[in-house]
Amino acid sequence: MENLVIIPTYNESENIEPLIRAIKSLEHRFDILIIDDNSPDGTASIVKRMQKEHDGIHLIEREGKLGLGTAYITGFRWALEKDYHYIYEMDADFSHDPNDLVRLYRTCKEEGADVAIGSRYISGVNVVNWPLSRVLMSYFASIYVRVITGMKIKDTTAGFKCYRREVLENIKPELIKSVGYAFQIEMKFNAWKMGYNIVEIPIIFTERKMGSSKMSGGIFNEALWGVLRMKIRSIFRRHGKLLKQTGS
Repeated sequence: MENLVIIPTYNESENIEPLIRAIKSLEHRFDILIIDDNSPDGTASIVKRMQKEHDGIHLIEREGKLGLGTAYITGFRWALEKDYHYIYEMDADFSHDPNDLVRLYRTCKEEGADVAIGSRYISGVNVVNWPLSRVLMSYFASIYVRVITGMKIKDTTAGFKCYRREVLENIKPELIKSVGYAFQIEMKFNAWKMGYNIVEIPIIFTERKMGSSKMSGGIFNEALWGVLRMKIRSIFRRHGKLLKQTGS
């Protein structure tokens, strides 16, 4: 099996059906794993109905809101057990264009990237319908992360990505300490420290039209403090070598 898109959900009943249909209409096959944190709006029930219409749709239901990072760790573990080769992170609210999944796939499959990032900031600021305050908060958060970590990645908080499976096998996401949006930063940081080829491709990020945003200033504050803790931990941690370099 080649492609698996992991989509964490909480109260995404308005978006999940059209999103699944959009992904399933793409030129390449993408299987989908929904990880739902007990959405009271019936998101999981919609996914179960969609499973009867399309193959390659999978659902993990959790007991409550357990955090973005733990959702992805659960999804990564499942993807590796099922032997998927390319594993994607994607939001459920259409802020990420499903058509860009194909571009992420080609960046890894055909151009040799180990991690492909859908970047809002690699070619200017490509964000639609965000208030200026949120654009500035996100943009300067990425600058802050680059300064603290030394990474050259422009969109350090991006949540739209493709990993080759060996990246996840070597990073061991279950060892990641961050659980909120800092999880996105720490995953990139570890991949960068291990020497993986990380490529950013420009995307247009569009604020959700339906449902309510989970973003808040508190989430960004968590991420900013988490970066400092992450950097300090990295000083005392020996990052492993790449499997493809060592042959182990």
